[in-house]
Amino acid sequence: MQKILDSELIINKRGAIYHLDVRPEELADTVLTVGDPDRVAMVSKYFDSVEHRLQHREFITHTGYIGKKRISVVSTGIGPDNIDIVINELDALKNIDFESRTIKPVLSSLNIIRLGTSGALQADIPVDSFVASTHGLGLDNLLNFYRLEQNEEENAILQSFFTHTQLHSGHGLPYISSAGVHLLKNFVEGFHQGITVTCPGFYGPQGRILRLGLKNPLLVDKLTTFQFGNYKITNFEMETSAIYGLGKLLGHQCLALNAIVANRVNKTFSGDGQKAVESLIQKALPIIANID
Repeated sequence: MQKILDSELIINKRGAIYHLDVRPEELADTVLTVGDPDRVAMVSKYFDSVEHRLQHREFITHTGYIGKKRISVVSTGIGPDNIDIVINELDALKNIDFESRTIKPVLSSLNIIRLGTSGALQADIPVDSFVASTHGLGLDNLLNFYRLEQNEEENAILQSFFTHTQLHSGHGLPYISSAGVHLLKNFVEGFHQGITVTCPGFYGPQGRILRLGLKNPLLVDKLTTFQFGNYKITNFEMETSAIYGLGKLLGHQCLALNAIVANRVNKTFSGDGQKAVESLIQKALPIIANID
């Protein structure tokens, strides 16, 4: 088995992977990702016990238990570039032998669930409600640096999206990946479901105008009006497609759950976004604790 070079897999002096500063035994098989480092403690305060608290830069990890379920919660920071770091390092912790620097002969799958915030793109998805993403559709280009694999349905959705939005001209090449069905089926009651678009920024890439004009001023309208069969674009944010795309390529089950803090169609914003996130955590954790 070929050894992974020191420059490719960076392990620090305590035997932990570089950015996350986590050792393999400090990571659970169920991993919750949150963008905001402060949100890690918002999640882990509901754990019955916490056995590891780790931090390096914006990456904070708490690992503990809810009942007999071992869970890690990891902060990613904002954007697909950080997701590239986090998902690759989570996989390395699970599927690479750090002593020999070789890929393990038997690979294992993580359950990776994002608990985030998002803006709704449908009028009937109110602020403070929740979305479980059936797909992550990326405008961010991250997965185009990998050998991307998409199934027949994903390709059909993407071709329809190209035709409807024309976003493949001058904006890079969008991509799409599906949620882990094993996880998604648990989040039906109390959750809207649909396609989540991931953008490479918060202002222009999400159609916001401050002082700069936009190349595609009708972006929000085009996303809102897109439909493929029963699928609509429910929301957009900055992480889901990268999690789904990388997770799928690496063999992990992934799901994004988002609290809606803005509705871009109705021009409304949550009166208490922190409370909305807290409500999502409280609703999701008991479900997650009972997933096999």
